[in-house]
Amino acid sequence: MSVPSPAGPLTTSEEDYLKAIYTLTEWDDAEVSTGILADQLGLSPASVTSMVQKLAGKNLVEHIPRKSVSLSATGRREALRMVRRHRLLETFLRDELSYGWDEVHDEAEALEHTVTDRFIDALDARLGHPVRDPHGDAIPGPDGSIPVSQAIRLDRFGGRKAIIDRISDEDPQFLRRAAAQGLVPGAAITLPHQLDYIEASLIWVHDVTGA
Repeated sequence: MSVPSPAGPLTTSEEDYLKAIYTLTEWDDAEVSTGILADQLGLSPASVTSMVQKLAGKNLVEHIPRKSVSLSATGRREALRMVRRHRLLETFLRDELSYGWDEVHDEAEALEHTVTDRFIDALDARLGHPVRDPHGDAIPGPDGSIPVSQAIRLDRFGGRKAIIDRISDEDPQFLRRAAAQGLVPGAAITLPHQLDYIEASLIWVHDVTGA
């Protein structure tokens, strides 16, 4: 069954909202409220509620007032289109322009709304069709497909040995500290580790205790 297209082009703000809802639910099954979304975007709850209502009117989200916000099939497709742009741009900035992995997030945020899908597809080909960005996050395909990860957040991990799968890219300072300790995607980690609870909540791993 085909997914309907949105009625008309999306604004930059609408794209930001859809991507934010997706990223809040990509690694956690918890419900997204307008309050949580407001914290994520750094906006007031009132302005977020107004935009969510607008997105619901365009059939991009499903909104249960005072409870939850979730993406519709159309909204998810548009969110993944923006996630694909963001993660390919991050990869380009690191691989082709020598940006540090702690620098690419904000730059990609600024660029992702200005490029076309044609440019992104060409960039994907130029980079050799990477499947993960610098932080280990999966890059959606042009059709919106994205693999399901079995990674576990490190603060919830009960094993002794693991391989780092991905690291949250929202705190550049933590990324610099993590890199200095060799904590990057693909690196092995043995517990206990000197990471505190907050830092451990920013890392996802695969269990290799029994390997």
